[in-house]
Amino acid sequence: MKFTVKEIAQVIGGTIEGNADAVIDKFSKIEKGEEGGISFLANVKYTPYIYTTKATAVLVSSSFQPAHPVPCTLIRIDDPYLAFAKLMTFYQEKRQKSGISSFAAIAEDVKMGKNVYIGDFVSIASGVVLGDNVKIYPHCYIGENVTIGNNTTLNAGVKIHHECIIGNNCTLHAGAIIGADGFGFAPQQDHQYMKIPQLGNVIIEDNVDIGANSCVDRSTMGSTIIHKGVKLCNFIQVAHNCEIGENTVMAAQCGIAGSTKIGKNCLFGGQVGVNWHLTIGDNVQVGAQSAVSHNVKDNAVLLGTPAFNAGDCVKSLTMFKYFPSYANRIADLEKQVKELTEKLNKK
Repeated sequence: MKFTVKEIAQVIGGTIEGNADAVIDKFSKIEKGEEGGISFLANVKYTPYIYTTKATAVLVSSSFQPAHPVPCTLIRIDDPYLAFAKLMTFYQEKRQKSGISSFAAIAEDVKMGKNVYIGDFVSIASGVVLGDNVKIYPHCYIGENVTIGNNTTLNAGVKIHHECIIGNNCTLHAGAIIGADGFGFAPQQDHQYMKIPQLGNVIIEDNVDIGANSCVDRSTMGSTIIHKGVKLCNFIQVAHNCEIGENTVMAAQCGIAGSTKIGKNCLFGGQVGVNWHLTIGDNVQVGAQSAVSHNVKDNAVLLGTPAFNAGDCVKSLTMFKYFPSYANRIADLEKQVKELTEKLNKK
């Protein structure tokens, strides 16, 4: 798919310096630019590359002033990074597929909006409702009475179990599983476990991203809820009856135990673990590999295992590496105290 620099500038609202008729057919990193490619400059440490890049066009800040002549066409925009993301989204939308595969298994009563794409070997059960522009890639499964909103994309191998609700403008990446049974078992006197039926569902609101091979379990009763704007990376586990507030972001391999409520605008690093039945406030930041075992107030910044105030944790970690020398010094002091005590006792 090819676009001129002029067409690209019109899409993102940029100003051109250079050849407006140059043709762009690919995206490129600025340091590895290719002819016909478009790149962006947002981080100052990459500035030297703009004088050597082979990319045909580069998005730059409106305030950028080159120190030397540049070999490429510039498109000036207030936020090059955001503009580049919008441009990639525009390109992705232009190349999306349409139509319904003859190899798909679709129940007779499924309701579909306009411009729906359904790929090979997709299975859609009875009672499903699909909004406009829904894209369902091969090998997906959609269970009974699932509702999927407008402009939502299910990448290959996504599974959505019965009664779940997916909002508008969501993206579920390959292998994500929504609405599998929560991990509920009741211990018995003979040390065996009786399975507790999971009778609720999962509600995913608008503008949510769920990463590849992530799991959001259905609730025992009621709903597991992922509020609007949440972004979950790959390999994340959200257990039954959890609630994640709007615009919260989690990096890969986070695990959230059952019935935990997480506020809005939180940031979780990779491999964060959160215990069950906790309440995490708004605007909370948790560093990578931290283990949260207690309720957390708004605006807290946590680090460590178990997680505690990030500043205190950094100070503790700084001291920790000196513990061997501290131990030796303490041993020397104990030896000196013993010797002094023995001398005093002899007097």
